[in-house]
Amino acid sequence: MARRSLALLAVSLALLQIASAARSWLTQFTTDGIVRTGYDASGQKVMMLNLDRSSGPAGFNSKEQFLYGEFSIEMKLIPGNSAGTVSCFYLSSGTDDWRDEIDMEFMGNSSGQPVVLNTNVWANGDGKKEHQFDLWFDPSADYHTYTIIWNPENILFKVDNVFIRSFKRYADLPYPSSKPMTLHATLWDGSYWATEKGKVPIDWNNAPFVVSYRSFYANACVSGGACHAGRDGWMHRQLDAAEWGTVRWAERNYMRYNYCQDGYRFPLGLPTECSRS
Repeated sequence: MARRSLALLAVSLALLQIASAARSWLTQFTTDGIVRTGYDASGQKVMMLNLDRSSGPAGFNSKEQFLYGEFSIEMKLIPGNSAGTVSCFYLSSGTDDWRDEIDMEFMGNSSGQPVVLNTNVWANGDGKKEHQFDLWFDPSADYHTYTIIWNPENILFKVDNVFIRSFKRYADLPYPSSKPMTLHATLWDGSYWATEKGKVPIDWNNAPFVVSYRSFYANACVSGGACHAGRDGWMHRQLDAAEWGTVRWAERNYMRYNYCQDGYRFPLGLPTECSRS
């Protein structure tokens, strides 16, 4: 009897630990729109953003602001025809014309077409720095990890264990370095832009659209506070030769758009950094 009681106590404590961890994850954010929570098969807490014709955009936003850090989350994207939707994981200093922003945006697809990941960097309102990639797997079949590393030297983008982009800082060019940023995850109607440059809008017959997030991680410097322990792992992180190899692999095989190759968009000349990287 005592042994059974101990076993039950152990199970109860484990469930309490899971619930406590889940609450800790959720308490770091405020929410907008329809956001639901639940557990996956492994007992991990999942936050689900929901979008339908009447609900408007959904999202969650960090209560803290950050100035440099490593941020990652696991996402499971919308299955089937997600054309016109945009699912995001990004940092932003605000909505003004002089904002800083670091984006990972997943542009919905027509069924059977690749999901496009749009990476972008804004500094003092200067954006138009997009690199876009066709994902080489089905991002709706399972969870995948998406990571942003932001430090004083560069901004790195990673999918699972594969680095796909490095945005380098140059002393004479704008770079996100002084404005604390809030972390956001959002789901919204991007019909005007997201799929085939807006040619394929949302089909609301497929609603509700649901994106699931879990396993949020941040090791960062909090605005007005201290940097977390372990910052040495990312504060001066740059790519080594092997990691540059994965970037070139992604560019060679899966890059859909590179702003540094878009002379039509920049008729007066490509941005300065394009000739340096």
